[in-house]
Amino acid sequence: MRNPRNDPLGSPAPQDASARPGQDDGGGSERRCVLTGSHAARDALIRLAGSPPDADGAVHILPDAHARAPGRGAWIGVDRPALERAMADGRLRGALARAFRTGRLAIPDDLPARIEAALTRAFLDRLGLEMRTGRLILGSDRIAKEARMGKVAALYHAADASEDGARKLDQAWRMGSDAEGSGLRGTRLPLDRDALSVALGRDNVVHLALADTRSAQRVEIPLGRLQTFLAAGPPADTSEDRVA
Repeated sequence: MRNPRNDPLGSPAPQDASARPGQDDGGGSERRCVLTGSHAARDALIRLAGSPPDADGAVHILPDAHARAPGRGAWIGVDRPALERAMADGRLRGALARAFRTGRLAIPDDLPARIEAALTRAFLDRLGLEMRTGRLILGSDRIAKEARMGKVAALYHAADASEDGARKLDQAWRMGSDAEGSGLRGTRLPLDRDALSVALGRDNVVHLALADTRSAQRVEIPLGRLQTFLAAGPPADTSEDRVA
């Protein structure tokens, strides 16, 4: 199956039987989780894509972290432990057989690990894109300065960031956002400083921020999917009134 990240803009749109009638394929359209039957915005769910049948007629199931791969797909909105249970008791295979209309499925045993890796990479790639366009703010001193000036739309802390360092930046963000006493604080990421530093090509990335709301909203999609899968809590507040 082609890598979803390399699909050209002109690739055929994904085909999903779980889309509600009359809805477009935008981020606000809803999809149904094949395991729970519940509906949610497509940006909140994780897409599994199926390859064209191989020589033996089997459809290979792989994560589609960007939800762009052509062909049929199925959506899940459960965390990793729930997915592992569904694989163990056969519910995932049954749900995917109905979604892809075939019982000849090749589901890798390490599918949960592959999903986590793909979602992590999608999130880190998005951060890298925002850094290249100058919208990612790094360094505690710079973040604190921009936050106090009301120029931070979203704030994040590495999983192993100190509570004291995170608390000081949270306070600066609340001050600049006229949100003192609100409890507004940065998001604790499910990644440590080493993972962030390697991905961004910088030393000791412990705290990071985004300078505008649109950037924060772009990052929120892959981060939200990763957090859902890891049951790690909601992404940062990216509402318009957080930006000066």
